[in-house]
Amino acid sequence: MKIAVAMLPLLWLGTAAAAPTCDTKGVHVQVLGSGGPELHGGRAASGNLVWIEGKPRVLVDIGGGAALRFAEAGAEVADLDVILLTNLRADRTADLPALVAASVFENRARPLPLYGPEGDRLMPSTVTFVRALFDNTRGAYRHLGDFLSPLAKTAYKLQPYDVRERPVKIGAPRKRSEEVQVQAVFANDALRVSAVPVTNGAVPGLAFRVEAGGKSVVFSGDGGADAALERLAHGADILVAPHAAPDAAPADLGRLAGQAGVKQLTLVHRMRATSGKEDEMLTAIRKGFAGPVTFADDLDCLDP
Repeated sequence: MKIAVAMLPLLWLGTAAAAPTCDTKGVHVQVLGSGGPELHGGRAASGNLVWIEGKPRVLVDIGGGAALRFAEAGAEVADLDVILLTNLRADRTADLPALVAASVFENRARPLPLYGPEGDRLMPSTVTFVRALFDNTRGAYRHLGDFLSPLAKTAYKLQPYDVRERPVKIGAPRKRSEEVQVQAVFANDALRVSAVPVTNGAVPGLAFRVEAGGKSVVFSGDGGADAALERLAHGADILVAPHAAPDAAPADLGRLAGQAGVKQLTLVHRMRATSGKEDEMLTAIRKGFAGPVTFADDLDCLDP
């Protein structure tokens, strides 16, 4: 019995594997979750990190399993400047409570802004969503209410914001999709974030562009290949887009990437519908885009 107990730590250590790490110099994108809402292929749901000079500064989406990948990547919430949510579906937000709860054990001493879409009749706004989770009297996780309560004497607070489409002036015709303006969302001394609303079925969604260190990365969320996304992605070093639809979407995405002058295309949100069809989809993409294409896996690190 003593021998068995003594050997257990050795066996556990022997099975541990180091996670891929990004270079500590420059700007890099790490895919935390390359999957979608399905429990398929051992992939976490949607999540991405932007690393700047060895620090994780921007988190884009945090779906199921992505919080574990966040830890495996060696990231800490204390280093984040901002969280961006492309939409509020479960596959892009389910691990937000887990991430916030884990951050209690870190030494963060500044607010953490969080940006996402406005609401509609089917979905709450981002502000309403975050309050429904963490409000100290009515929230699902009210034990974490100090992250929102103005009465709590802590410097670390969640600061949720709705990214709203600019209102049309009274009497003016509604803007067409190609006239949607890119909105400035967040900026500090290291990075800038801008956004556009994107077509996402019946659910409000956003695409984000993160610019830092002379590099630019665009995250399309679940958005389709429309004019607003093309404008946002113009000249981007990397476009991170979904790989979920096997039909016309790859050709449309390739055309958008080519017309926008994107330098690299990274495909995430990989699901059963497209599993094993990478060659077929790449052929469709190549009709409009000749640059590098990556079919991402969890914890892949991308160099702009």
